[in-house]
Amino acid sequence: MSALTEGPALQATSLTVRFGGVVALQDVSIEIPANQITAVIGPNGAGKTTFFNAVCGFVRPQSGEITYRGRTLAGVNPHQLTGLGISRTLQGLGLWHGLTVAENVMAGARRQGRPGFAWALLGLPRADHDEARVRDAALAVLKELGIERYADFYPATLPFGVQKWVALARALASEPSLLLLDEPASGLTESEIKELTERLRGWRERMTIALVEHRLDLVMSASDRVTVLDFGQVIAAGTPAAVQADPAVVAAYLGEELDVADA
Repeated sequence: MSALTEGPALQATSLTVRFGGVVALQDVSIEIPANQITAVIGPNGAGKTTFFNAVCGFVRPQSGEITYRGRTLAGVNPHQLTGLGISRTLQGLGLWHGLTVAENVMAGARRQGRPGFAWALLGLPRADHDEARVRDAALAVLKELGIERYADFYPATLPFGVQKWVALARALASEPSLLLLDEPASGLTESEIKELTERLRGWRERMTIALVEHRLDLVMSASDRVTVLDFGQVIAAGTPAAVQADPAVVAAYLGEELDVADA
């Protein structure tokens, strides 16, 4: 997988996003350094997913700029992201339950194929060797995650934790240089969260990772940098240890679990 080695892979500068009279992001600037794991955290409604949605083109900022590898993402549509090397998981699974696990992951690998697995879904002509190559790539990702035995199963027949890995496999199948993970630990068991943490650390060699996550034990153990949002504004950014000790962060999380010393 391709990756940058210097400077920020993704940079958001002075982003403001409004929904009617509600300000979701206010003058937000966030850097996602290359080949590092950056977590974006904050209480519910802080603007975390809105930030991801702005990066991916699902919402358009009223002001500010987002650049990826120095290129503006203004006007880029969500379906163009994989071609730029950006892949994302969603808060929900987002799997197609009428397709097998392998077919779901093949759909994520469309960046590699010509003209892409989407053509096969529509019954359009395609070269058999292209489909075979995409399937091989999908199976390789499933094997890496230890779930290749489920390749021919339908997602709805599998435990939720396995479905989460399938959704992650689909995001990895396009060989992204930037992986955006929206609450990847949600619904996972403690052992699965440990496995996810270890895998995230290993993937830094291959890609840049940004994640929105409520599980602070995962955030503090896996991340290189943490940015904290509250009421649509950045209130802290730095190393996990520095952020955890920041009085503004402690105040924002008042009444929520912030002590991760025993995690």
